[in-house]
Amino acid sequence: MGWIDEPLVGFDTETTGVDVDRDRIVTAALVRRTATGTRTSRWLIDPGVEIPAAATAVHGITTEHARAHGCAPREALGEIATALADAVTRAEPIVAFNASFDLTLLDAELRRHGLPTMPERLGHPVRAVLDPLVLDRHVDRYRRGKRRLGDLCTHYGVLADGLHSADVDVIATLDVLAAMALAHPHLATTDLDTLHERQVDAHRLWAESFNAWRRSQGLAGPGAELHWPCRTVTTDRAGGARVA
Repeated sequence: MGWIDEPLVGFDTETTGVDVDRDRIVTAALVRRTATGTRTSRWLIDPGVEIPAAATAVHGITTEHARAHGCAPREALGEIATALADAVTRAEPIVAFNASFDLTLLDAELRRHGLPTMPERLGHPVRAVLDPLVLDRHVDRYRRGKRRLGDLCTHYGVLADGLHSADVDVIATLDVLAAMALAHPHLATTDLDTLHERQVDAHRLWAESFNAWRRSQGLAGPGAELHWPCRTVTTDRAGGARVA
């Protein structure tokens, strides 16, 4: 028996875009899975900005729908952060696919609205986090092909319909993690602190390799973020955010 048999709290967001410094959360979901079942919490947020058509094409939420039915960002963000902090306090790991995106964006949003970040609430960095994307790169580093959530569902035999809805994505992420623990039993017998640190190292190794490849191809831009599961972000005067 290991952490896979204990409560897990899955987290995912759908957003206005992929820039953690400036984009906003549109929907979010938390799923607490225990041996007796799951409990799902969902939020639809009016981000206060236009939702680009490209983002709507992914998650289906329009600006008009969010404005008509979404709750205020400050209220929703506070509830989300409180729920996640409570889980960490209970020593329940946070499970998130590509966690560095969702957790960094959440902290940027919290600062934007004058709320304490996750580390400020906890008094320490967020841990333990389990990220199936990072874990898959760690246990099967040289496998060819893409590693999006849908790709990992296929690889690990997880059935998932309707991806790109936050709650559906969380369930799929938890299912992939469970399938990974069966396929790689040593993951489930590794304690959470050790597994968290291995993911920190595995992500940095991948990011450095990926960035080196980008440079070899002459590609511009910042490349992959080296920090996992999140980096410190501070809000600027324009309402965006910047790396501290």
